[in-house]
Amino acid sequence: MSLVHILPRIAVEKPWGRADLPAPFPSPAQGKTGEIWFDPPPSLRELLVKYIFTSENLSVQVHPSDAQTLAKGLGAQGKEECWLVIEAQPAAKLGIGLREATDSQTLRGAALDGSIEAMMAWHPVRPGDFFYIPAGTIHAIGAGVTVLEIQQNSDITYRLYDYGRPRPLHLDEGMAVALPETYDKARMHKMLPEGGPARLVDGPLFRLDLCEGPVPPAILADYGQRPKLVIPLNAPLHADDAIAAPGDCALVSDLSALSISPHTRFLIAQPILSGDVL
Repeated sequence: MSLVHILPRIAVEKPWGRADLPAPFPSPAQGKTGEIWFDPPPSLRELLVKYIFTSENLSVQVHPSDAQTLAKGLGAQGKEECWLVIEAQPAAKLGIGLREATDSQTLRGAALDGSIEAMMAWHPVRPGDFFYIPAGTIHAIGAGVTVLEIQQNSDITYRLYDYGRPRPLHLDEGMAVALPETYDKARMHKMLPEGGPARLVDGPLFRLDLCEGPVPPAILADYGQRPKLVIPLNAPLHADDAIAAPGDCALVSDLSALSISPHTRFLIAQPILSGDVL
């Protein structure tokens, strides 16, 4: 069995995407690419990794938690996610949470008349900004950013507002799970350090670490021999049977199988199982 497997890339055309993608991604021959995501392997279906490229604001939306989807008989289909800003134009912003807490009735009215956009907290961003987005958080990705998103592998999204675009909204479902409150930026936001390692997410659903150079023993122990995803950021990672370059996402069973140069920066992600010790 291969110790390192490069996941297939899937490019998705979106009207809000970009015709000129940043390196290392090839620009599309025609149309606009909005997402490049990596097909989750059978041995690690719990997480999905994607790059998002925007030329317009994306819809205001919210995701349910596992507990909420279980209560509806849908299984554990909640979605918590995190964003790492890879590239940002000077005025780029991410909408996360509200400027002030409100009530669900006021929030619903704002979604209907469009004032929800002004109610949201729009955070100016630059490369290296990292945000964790818990289920229930009202959020939107603004124009002019490239974001690396790591999320629970669920396609349940409730759209609250879409700038008048002719796509359906999901106000009843969305209002049932949306938290009409501010975002705890002090706890949920980080700026990537110059070096590493740094733990970016420490549960409850997955862990995510930034490393620079060889993986420290403590991180090797945390991730163990279970499958994990490795995402190179600035240079390739080498193994006997594969090379994972920036723009790739690799399924890795044994981190010690990787040959890593001292200044190579990369992310490691792994779902947390019920018996794991945090």
